[in-house]
Amino acid sequence: MTEIVNTPRIWFITGASSGIGLELTRKALAAGESVAAVSRAGAAPADLGPAERLLPIAADVRDEASVHGAVEQAVDRFGRIDVVANNAGYGLFGAVEEATDTQARAVFDTNVFGVLNVLRAVLPVLRRQRSGHILQGSSFYGQTADPGVGLLAATKYAVEGLSDALALEVAPLNIKVTLIQPALTATPFLGNLDAATRTHEDYDQTVRATQKAIGELPPSAFASVEGVAAGIRSIVGRDNPPRRLALGGSGAEAMLSALQARMTDLEKWAEITRSTDG
Repeated sequence: MTEIVNTPRIWFITGASSGIGLELTRKALAAGESVAAVSRAGAAPADLGPAERLLPIAADVRDEASVHGAVEQAVDRFGRIDVVANNAGYGLFGAVEEATDTQARAVFDTNVFGVLNVLRAVLPVLRRQRSGHILQGSSFYGQTADPGVGLLAATKYAVEGLSDALALEVAPLNIKVTLIQPALTATPFLGNLDAATRTHEDYDQTVRATQKAIGELPPSAFASVEGVAAGIRSIVGRDNPPRRLALGGSGAEAMLSALQARMTDLEKWAEITRSTDG
């Protein structure tokens, strides 16, 4: 695959105030590119880069009008959008039964409906341009799950499904879509997890054991945010970028194990599967 050399790219990055979004912003500016950096606060560290190439925007991805306004600001300032890092999101930890209805709806509101709000706002711009690359923030939990991450995984599975369809829909328009699947990464994400408050001791041997195991992982078990951002940048601008990009060996291994288990079930129960054919 060859990289297409163009004028400096214009990025639209949500969740740009911390973690992967912030590191993508740093790297883009350092490479001479321009960034519309979207976060709820709309603030950006002073040392990020030249003000003429950085547009901090205050917007909440849960608010469709707010997101449309952010896209309008970006296009008014830079004239186009080349790369959309649909990155904003957060995690919810607890057994599926333990999460309240309010908590479950809130995480879907950001991680799924927020993603849709961004897509609805940027796609008219990308369609007019007949170009663009959408980076959909998923996770290795978009292909597998552990006890305690059911609600988080559910949002990422949803993003993966809609992104598979989206990629086929926009391919004739020269718009590319890549799902970004980081492993556990050394960002504030884990520290900002929402947690179920109504816990049940029946889940101590599964959910709380997983929580304890993650808490005891050494720093070497986490992917570096710099490495994740560099990996993302390495596939932007290519003729045929991947539909999915796994970042971090532990996450890739977990996804491979989950995929192999699905294949085993398909093969093991094939007789029953085919018995339903008319």
